[in-house]
Amino acid sequence: MLKRTLFISNPCYISTRFEQLVLKNKKTDEEKTVPIEDLGFVVFENGECTFSLQAISKLNENNVAAIFCNDKHLPTSLLLNLDANDIQSQLFSYQINAAEPLKKQLWQQTIKAKILNQAGVLQSLGIEIETLKRCAANIKSGDTSNEEAKASRYYWSRLFNYENLIVSLSRFNVELLVGFTRSRFGDPPNNLFNYGYAILRAATARALAGSGLLPTLGIHHHNKYNAFCLADDIMEPYRPFVDKLVYEIIKEGTDYSTLTTPIKSRLLGLLTVDVQINNSTSPLMVGLSQTTASLAECFKKKRKTIKYPSF
Repeated sequence: MLKRTLFISNPCYISTRFEQLVLKNKKTDEEKTVPIEDLGFVVFENGECTFSLQAISKLNENNVAAIFCNDKHLPTSLLLNLDANDIQSQLFSYQINAAEPLKKQLWQQTIKAKILNQAGVLQSLGIEIETLKRCAANIKSGDTSNEEAKASRYYWSRLFNYENLIVSLSRFNVELLVGFTRSRFGDPPNNLFNYGYAILRAATARALAGSGLLPTLGIHHHNKYNAFCLADDIMEPYRPFVDKLVYEIIKEGTDYSTLTTPIKSRLLGLLTVDVQINNSTSPLMVGLSQTTASLAECFKKKRKTIKYPSF
């Protein structure tokens, strides 16, 4: 079942009643309820939200990805259930003891899928993709030749240089895109990418936990300060779906210098975008669960490939 996404921007008292999440507006006393079992993601943007412990517990029990934003309205933390799978300790053991060659092979698959999806984005815009196809074909185990970086340079240098995009934009938006460089701390539209990737990261962590895996133990990313290394690995082939959505927002001529509520709502719609895995179409959040379930099977040595979407 496709889970619902809630975006809460008003100050609320958040509690539960009869397995319903109760949202009571602090200013108007207006009360709304929603079945907790229907929820997949809840984004809490307002810093004045007040929670009951029972509400947090119920969200956790139902494997709801509760995402909390900072004072700049950007997602910064996630409530994650670490007891969402019946055979979790066994899966943890498989994951922890995974051999280095296996992890390198899985990373090779991951980067190849990412580059091919980047090629899919450019191809949909009528941009030449032979360079990306060569990068994908040349990836070795562990990506020792760093084809990911080569592909990234080509991809980002062309994504916003498409003539039809520039023609459709206002002077304001054109000026922002001149010399655009993808950087976490860069100028707009980096703010759109950051928000979209943060939502994707949370969705990936939720799917990993649901498949009984630790989001912390990566197959490639390793950082003692990062609690979501595996999520950062597995989300890579899904990033181009964020990129295409951001591209569409920009092409419409929207003022993206600031993250408005309509833009954030649009980016949250990423979770329901259709993706194709093995010729089967499903919403992105469902596709992520297929991907993480196949990864768990790889750790158990019951399959050799991860199910990733193709753009």
